[in-house]
Amino acid sequence: MTAPLHEPTAEAAPTAAQEAAVVSADGAAVQGRSLGRIAWERLKRDKVALAGGAVVLLLVIVALLAPVITHLAGQDPDEYHQDLIDPLFGTPTGSLGGMSGHHWLGIEPVNGRDIFARIVYGARISLLVGFLSALVAVVLGTVLGILAGFFGGVVDAVISRVMDGLLAFPQLLFIIALVSVMPNNLLGLTGTGVRVFVMILVIGFFGWPYIGRVVRGQTFSLREREYVEAARSLGAGRMYILFKELLPNLVAPIIVYTTMMIPTNILTEAALSFLGVGVKPPTSSWGQMLSNAIDYYDSDPAYMVIPGVAIFITVLAFNLFGDGVRDALDPKGSR
Repeated sequence: MTAPLHEPTAEAAPTAAQEAAVVSADGAAVQGRSLGRIAWERLKRDKVALAGGAVVLLLVIVALLAPVITHLAGQDPDEYHQDLIDPLFGTPTGSLGGMSGHHWLGIEPVNGRDIFARIVYGARISLLVGFLSALVAVVLGTVLGILAGFFGGVVDAVISRVMDGLLAFPQLLFIIALVSVMPNNLLGLTGTGVRVFVMILVIGFFGWPYIGRVVRGQTFSLREREYVEAARSLGAGRMYILFKELLPNLVAPIIVYTTMMIPTNILTEAALSFLGVGVKPPTSSWGQMLSNAIDYYDSDPAYMVIPGVAIFITVLAFNLFGDGVRDALDPKGSR
């Protein structure tokens, strides 16, 4: 007679916890990881990107603590040191543009202001314009891009044509013309504050089509996904689908393009200050320092090299960090 089949005992039946856990080779349970944690672990393996991120963090700290740093260094960005200037040539006395234990990066020709203090305060203008103009572009680009991609039709056609027009518009010429006719007092701001405000708005306004096109394309592919159809079948409204279903899945490309947009905005601000339509003296700006150094590049090359290196390091750090973030969030994407 055939032996009866035995029911599995309690010991043989796996529990819910045992089914949920995955046991590794050494017997330890491997817990599930979120997408954010996976991206962070990928980013930690990219030493170049981490170095770029460390430089970016250092620049932000320097910009925020500029008064404290210059006070500890015993320097004022607007203090003149005429006694250290050659009265005949107007250049700093000593070698390397007047570098010394008291003036670490030397002093400016003619007026003798400390270059280190000017560089530290110049970081505030560059990062302020870079971050805030990127914020304006991201907000406009995300909202208009997701609307164009989700609704399509006439809405998409109108927004897309506006993008094409802004991408073809001469941004620098428009800012130069706008700044030249702006009043000295605007919304409680005066002088340099007005120019910084205008630069942030205009750079951000002309920058949103770049991220808007990316968001629009991603929205086109996401709006037909199963979870969107499921939300529709459950009676979800358009605004709920836009900002609860689609927007969270657009965070990764938005973050990537934001990190790549900031250095471009910093270069734009430096170019505007170099052309004389950026911040007003005596406010420090790296582009303004480069413009003033043109007349002294042969007699005092350090005055031109130092702000140029500051711009180069800042832009390079943001680009390296942006590349690392892109690879961490989208490891299968092509460069």
